[in-house]
Amino acid sequence: MPHTVSWHYHLQMFCGKPRPVPTNRRRLLPLKCPSRFHISVLVCVISCCVVSAHSQQTIVPTVSFTFDFPGSDPDHYAISVSEDGNASYDSTSKLSPESAAGDSYHSDFTVSQATQARVFDLAKRAHYFEGQTESKSKNQAFTGTKTLTYKDAQKSTRASYNNSPAPAVQELTAFFQALSTTLEFGHRLDYYLRYQKLALDEELKKMEEMSNAGRLEEISSVAPVLQKIADDPAVIKLVRARAERLLQAAESRRK
Repeated sequence: MPHTVSWHYHLQMFCGKPRPVPTNRRRLLPLKCPSRFHISVLVCVISCCVVSAHSQQTIVPTVSFTFDFPGSDPDHYAISVSEDGNASYDSTSKLSPESAAGDSYHSDFTVSQATQARVFDLAKRAHYFEGQTESKSKNQAFTGTKTLTYKDAQKSTRASYNNSPAPAVQELTAFFQALSTTLEFGHRLDYYLRYQKLALDEELKKMEEMSNAGRLEEISSVAPVLQKIADDPAVIKLVRARAERLLQAAESRRK
């Protein structure tokens, strides 16, 4: 009869336990099961590889702008705009007299589709900030250190400059500076609404004038604080009306 090998025999072969050797066959060396340690290491390596590959695939292309100019207000700010429209802003400016080091401000917001397309088109036209960006002209006034950065799954490039002769870089710089101006209005309005309501009228008047002159970008980024002012019965009607007009302007520009 043919020799029958049970499942016990195969299990013993895999785990390296003593097993009967069939007659008329060569003795096989025992096989050892992988230890728990080796299995854990293998699982960790595979997991790291999967996470790394997933991270590279999920990096959203982003254009960022930073500005540093000691003595100005704000003396530092950073703006990031992602290809999905999500954006963020961080700055250091002085609002309260008791804050000698300045007040940190952070805002997360969403830009319009038109603005997102404009930013990434300009980044493309600027060759994603590779190559010569700084002007070679001498004796130019210092207007702050500016840095443009582009990042996606394949590349990460940046350029720092005081002034740039590249039209796309100039347009991006002007856009981000106007956007910072808008967001700093929001910063001050939020502070005044909480601590100094009488200052709201003058601040909103300036903001409305700059909006009408086309010197602000993405007013919708500060819509939450404008809405708070418009809805606050403790604020005088004239000020609430200014906030309402700015909200209407923000809505019309996003269409």
